[in-house]
Amino acid sequence: MIKAGIAGAAGYTGGELIRILVNHPDVSLAFCQSQSQAGKNVSDVHSGLFGLHQKFSADILDADVLFFCMGHGRSKMLMQEMKFNPNTKIIDLSHDFRIKGGHDFIYGLPELQRDKIIGATHIANPGCFATSIELALLPMAAQHRILNAVHVHGITGSTGAGQSLSETSHFSWRNNNISIYKAFSHQHLTEIRQTLKQVDDEFIVPIHFVPVRGNFTRGILSSIYFESDLSEDDVKQLYKDYYSDHPFVHIIDQNPDIKMVVNTNMCLLNIQVYSGMIHIISVIDNLIKGASGQAVQNMNLMFGLPEATGLNLKSTVF
Repeated sequence: MIKAGIAGAAGYTGGELIRILVNHPDVSLAFCQSQSQAGKNVSDVHSGLFGLHQKFSADILDADVLFFCMGHGRSKMLMQEMKFNPNTKIIDLSHDFRIKGGHDFIYGLPELQRDKIIGATHIANPGCFATSIELALLPMAAQHRILNAVHVHGITGSTGAGQSLSETSHFSWRNNNISIYKAFSHQHLTEIRQTLKQVDDEFIVPIHFVPVRGNFTRGILSSIYFESDLSEDDVKQLYKDYYSDHPFVHIIDQNPDIKMVVNTNMCLLNIQVYSGMIHIISVIDNLIKGASGQAVQNMNLMFGLPEATGLNLKSTVF
């Protein structure tokens, strides 16, 4: 059994990780750490885990794999302050190590570099919007087929903002309301460009990204379009070939909606071509494929398990 621990287990991603790991056939959940909730029952904070008789610990303990589910900046501090066993694998769900330079973390998008993840000790889990957009663009970028500006309109649920309260995360503000934020300046843009340049070192086209706060709790829908001279059949075949051995990305003909992927580790892609314009709809659950599920997917690869172990989750359509 893989002995797993979670640092920062009281937040949304920590709660989702607990839910997945307690049902994982090859994992023993050694500890759930939270300074703010230390001593409390996990199920008192994560009510959906009622019946789990485990308490939050104040300290980070020994484990075969550590998941960092802390706020941005805290993982980097922890790596500097603590001495971890060199054999302990670390999967960080924050932004701290996603951009290359000055560290040994491998970017954990399995559909991009599965082989490097298999041999890695430290993994930087991708961002949620980045995952949705990268999976929609990778096959075309890998064939050097993105030659014109990319336009992205993406909407995300309130859980993407984390548990800390702010004016725009209160129910009274979010309910019956949507708004644009960080237009053309979202922090995931650097991460997305880095990923696309990894498969196309000449990728220089602008990415115009306008994110939207949705009036729902979880899920991301990204609407992406750019010019191309490929036919619809050719584009769809290109995507099917690229993702043929990746279990969680599916090319579908029906118009996807967020409920089709909520509570799953899937990414659904719908591709249409309109008069020389490719339109791709990408939907994921921001807390699963965009965070905790992808982290477990990376763990499976790092420990030599089948990639989908513990991740055959059913969507909650109704």
